[in-house]
This record gives sequence, structure tokens and C-alpha cells, in this order.
Amino acid sequence: MSIEQNPELALQHLEQRIDTLVQVCQRLHEENSQLKNQQADLVQQRSALMDKTDKAKSRVEAMISRLKVMEI
Repeated sequence: MSIEQNPELALQHLEQRIDTLVQVCQRLHEENSQLKNQQADLVQQRSALMDKTDKAKSRVEAMISRLKVMEI
């Protein structure tokens, strides 16, 4: 007897498919949360690196200015 002919089998098949979908949704929700956390960490790291870069740039510019003064 096929699924189409047996309502009980059709219902069991539908329940299995729903359970699978629920598991997939849960996994995707967890993955999404992890990705959001990673993104927040990366944004923070980027900000810190940009700050370091700006400070290094300022120091290099100051050194260049001092060297130019020494040339005169």
C-alpha cells in the first residue's frame, strides 16, 4: 500500500518531514547566531586595527616632519 492510499502512512511521512524542517530551522538559527557573534567580533577587531593604523600613521608623519626640519 502506497502513501497515497494509506492516510496513516501519509501522516507519518508528513510528521517526519516536519521534524526534519524543525531540525534544519534550529540548526540555521544557531548558525545565524554564531555568524552574528563572529561579525561583531570582526567589526571590533577592525575598529581596533584602524585605530592602531591611524596612530602609526600619525607617528610616521611626525617623524617625517622632524626629519624635514633637520634637513633645513
